[in-house]
Amino acid sequence: MYGVCGCCGALRPRYKRLVDNIFPEDPEDGLVKSNMEKLTFYALSAPEKLDRIGAYLSERLSRDVARHRYGYVCIAMEALDQLLMACHCQSINLFVESFLKMVRKLLESDKPSLQILGTNSFVKFANIEEDTPSYHRSYDFFVSRFSEMCHSSYEDPDIRTNIRMAGIRGLQGVVRKTVNDELQANIWDPQHMDKIVPSLLFNLQSEEGTESRSPSPLQASEKEKESPVELTERCFRELLGRAAFGNIKSAVTPVLMHLDNHSLWEGKSFAVRCFKIIMYSIQSQHSHLVIQQLLGHLDANSKNSATVRAGIVEVLLEAAAIAASGSVGPTVLEVFNTLLKQLRLSVDYELTGSYDGSTNIGTKIIKAHEERQLQEAVIRTIGSFANTLPTYQRSEVMLFIMGKIPVPGVSLTLPSSDSGPEVTRMIQIMLLKSLVQVTAGFQTTNMLTALPSSFLEPLLSFSLTEDPEIRLLVLEILLSLIDRHENRPKFSKISIVSDISVLKLKVDKCSRQDNLFMKKHGQQLYRHIYLNCKEESSAKEHYETLFALLGLLSVELANEEVVVDLIRLALALQDLALSTDEALPTYNRCAVHALAAAYLNLICQLTTVPAFCQHIHEVIEVRRKEKPHLLPEDVFVQKPKLPSSLDKVDGDVLFLQSKITEVLGGSGYNTERLATPYVPQYTDEDRLSKRKSIGETISIQMDVESRNSPEKKERTPAEEITFETLKNAIVDSVGMEEQERERRRQVVEKFQKAPFEEIAAHCGARATMLQSKLNQIFEITIRPPPSPSGTISSGYGQTQSRSVPIYEMKFPDLCVY
Repeated sequence: MYGVCGCCGALRPRYKRLVDNIFPEDPEDGLVKSNMEKLTFYALSAPEKLDRIGAYLSERLSRDVARHRYGYVCIAMEALDQLLMACHCQSINLFVESFLKMVRKLLESDKPSLQILGTNSFVKFANIEEDTPSYHRSYDFFVSRFSEMCHSSYEDPDIRTNIRMAGIRGLQGVVRKTVNDELQANIWDPQHMDKIVPSLLFNLQSEEGTESRSPSPLQASEKEKESPVELTERCFRELLGRAAFGNIKSAVTPVLMHLDNHSLWEGKSFAVRCFKIIMYSIQSQHSHLVIQQLLGHLDANSKNSATVRAGIVEVLLEAAAIAASGSVGPTVLEVFNTLLKQLRLSVDYELTGSYDGSTNIGTKIIKAHEERQLQEAVIRTIGSFANTLPTYQRSEVMLFIMGKIPVPGVSLTLPSSDSGPEVTRMIQIMLLKSLVQVTAGFQTTNMLTALPSSFLEPLLSFSLTEDPEIRLLVLEILLSLIDRHENRPKFSKISIVSDISVLKLKVDKCSRQDNLFMKKHGQQLYRHIYLNCKEESSAKEHYETLFALLGLLSVELANEEVVVDLIRLALALQDLALSTDEALPTYNRCAVHALAAAYLNLICQLTTVPAFCQHIHEVIEVRRKEKPHLLPEDVFVQKPKLPSSLDKVDGDVLFLQSKITEVLGGSGYNTERLATPYVPQYTDEDRLSKRKSIGETISIQMDVESRNSPEKKERTPAEEITFETLKNAIVDSVGMEEQERERRRQVVEKFQKAPFEEIAAHCGARATMLQSKLNQIFEITIRPPPSPSGTISSGYGQTQSRSVPIYEMKFPDLCVY
């Protein structure tokens, strides 16, 4: 009987006997290494037997799992791993199928130790580069099972952590095995990414307080000490780093869905952390794709709560800061259009208190303070995006935003169902704040190209509105645009500085482009400074900003002509404060006096004309003794010391235009221009200022024209426009219409009743006269070209050009084609 058994055993195939020999009698003894070496040598010598070896090992493993002989299971997996690592041949595919079948068997087990064992074997397999492709292998089960292990809820926390870490490593193995092989299943398909990415984010979120960091090489080698969060981040970074241009959307969309489903936008910190990992992991040239997806998601959530939208905007802010310069992509204006749209919607929601009655919002209450926080976040994000752009693109963005600002009396560019005056005002303020962010740090060498009329004129028109906040924002924008040498902080406070060298101003010679800019736009700037000083609602901040603007114009853009105009403007401000026609409060009068004094003290030291400086300093000293309320130290403080009225301001406390003209004339300045008082020219922009009527504008324009006339001494008094004048003009126009109507009637009657000969003679005479006039014009305006035939001598020895018609001239052959 024993002989029969021995005989049958000897008749078994050799590969089975070799496989059986690697298993010891006691599984605790482990794999029989000598017999394992024989099996490996046999597999390498006869690769066609490799698939049968795999199938037999798989059969034994399945039997051992069913019989709960887990020691033999571990031995079988170790043998499979060694065979897999040793054998690289064309028959490896059939062996891999058996191997994956066994790994699947282990992963389906309820025992955590077998799940971890199967995962470890799969990870080893994933690191092997196969020589031959596989057309029919599927990893769907492994993606699902590893994702399930990532969400393990095992009772024992240590075992639960081990299972989750095994699931993360398994997903990492699947990605490595499939991401670069076009013949394998496409791991970027939504069916796979919707499982992989949420599983990773779930584990990344489990210790949200842990800071994002890259493990050291020591930590990377000792995986037992690595936490699930660190392992997850490493796996997530690897996944994103392998994403090509067309796969960025597939990787980011599940992230957005996960943050939506678990309400993670409102906390901000986790969402920001996720997208920091994304932005640092993907290739830099693909950054704009992530930003565009975030913008699209922001649009999709435009009727969600303000906290959700603010969270998305905060993520956008961080993403823009990480993105490289210019990575916003080709659709720069679309980015800003989306952000400005959200800003407009937020203002509407805040003021109307509803989301246009949308049914999917329900009875959600809009909180004004949350909308304000969102608006501030959007404005900061606009500035962050602008900082990544080159100068020419930032100029385009400035023009784009300016075109979105609603102007009173003009149809809004951003349509709204119910745009009241308060909505319009809020939108103006928010968009101007956005412009402040965009223009911050703006540097340009050519002011003409950076600030075209299409931008500067609408901007300056807003400085004429009655709203003090809007005027202040416009001045802030102008300061940012003009300041190219960081001189603005040195003019932050209005004061009388005895020696401006302590300010350490950076002054460069005015370039030709700057001269052209001031020649074109200088009068507009002076006019708006003057009119801003006339505003009764101007406060301390307005005057400080106006002083900074005057100072920057003197340092950045001033030539001799500009200096003269700025001095005239300062003297005109003094006259404005003295004028009784303007109903300015006492504080405003004192503030304008103080502003003019501080600026003249600055400009006199910049011109370095001793006599000019002496006059300015003398007036300032007199004011300090007699009228300190006309100096900035007593006006621009928290509690200004002001008199009840300013009735008597004359004599030595005033800066004299005649004296300044005299002292500057001796230094080569244009005395004629200095002696002419500055008068602002009023234009159509004044329609924005509601206190000015059309009649006032007409009379002022007539007065300005008469003042600027060269025949100033012989001019006649300007005609006074009264009610009678307008009435006579209307009556005269009616009389003219009657005369014109009678003349037309006579012409028609003549052509109806006159004989044909008379009409023909009349028309012929008119045609002859027209032709003669045309001939005269042609003789005067058209000079004939030099004649090829030369000249003709007249009787008095003079030469006379002979005109040859064009069609008779003979040209060289090269000129004819």
